[in-house]
Amino acid sequence: MSAPEKETAPSPAGGRRQKLFSIARTRPWLLLGPALIVLGVLLLWPLVQVVLLSFQDYGLREIRRGTTNFIGLDNYVEALTDPQLWAVVVPNTVGFAIVSVFTTVAFGTLVALLLARLGLAWRTIVGSAIMIAWAMPAVTGTYVWTWIFDADRGVFNAALQSMGVIDGPVNWFTNRWAFYAIVLLNVVHHGFPFVAITVLAGLLGVPKEMIEAAEIDGAGAWRRFWKIIFPTLRPVFSVVIILSTIWDFKVFTQVFLMPGGAGSNRSVLNLGVWSYVESFGQNRYGFGSALAVLLTLVLLVITIVYIRTLLKEDQL
Repeated sequence: MSAPEKETAPSPAGGRRQKLFSIARTRPWLLLGPALIVLGVLLLWPLVQVVLLSFQDYGLREIRRGTTNFIGLDNYVEALTDPQLWAVVVPNTVGFAIVSVFTTVAFGTLVALLLARLGLAWRTIVGSAIMIAWAMPAVTGTYVWTWIFDADRGVFNAALQSMGVIDGPVNWFTNRWAFYAIVLLNVVHHGFPFVAITVLAGLLGVPKEMIEAAEIDGAGAWRRFWKIIFPTLRPVFSVVIILSTIWDFKVFTQVFLMPGGAGSNRSVLNLGVWSYVESFGQNRYGFGSALAVLLTLVLLVITIVYIRTLLKEDQL
């Protein structure tokens, strides 16, 4: 019978390596810990409170008494069965987002193509000029566009009257289509610089030899764009389109600050403004929270698509 094997004690070097490996694994979490705690307090906790409020009939009475009144899914049922949601709010939110994203990306791409053809000095000047529009706060830009289309003092009405197109002042903010046309101008003016600069960064990386060869072969500008530039910059356009979609779906300031956009003109409500009006205008915080949760779910779906697109691009 063989002698029992002696147990071998772990070597000091192996224990030290294991300790260093354990520290290396926990160090990132120690560094990220404070930031994650702050994000959890500032973002996650309010989000949880909004979700809880969405299951309650919560108003001024509950605030005064400090009580809760859970009603289950009644707020969501009321929101999803409200004719105003499908006749006004959803068309305004989704329709505006689609038109706004298309217009912003198209105009920003045209500006990027223009910048790519300019010399370094003019590219710097024009690029700096358009970045002023991006740096302008949304509140300031909204008031500027409101003044331009003001019925009494607006330069747009004054120009049309001087040309004999209209006989007197026209309030463009009372019409649903005119209202969102002005909002579209506002959003595109504020958003196209991001698209232009991002696409320009991609354009500068496209090999000039490919474009010159296509031009020698007789390909026009339209064909060169769709056959060479667009396939090369597909990852850039994917990111730009998805980010623009997220921003334009939750547009709030440009609608709320326009005349009639704060709820007095119910035909121009979108999902974000409707949630605010129901919460703080009608003191129906539970119903407004349900609308906010629905908007968050829509944005969450868009964000998941955005992340999946980025991951697919990284794998290529």
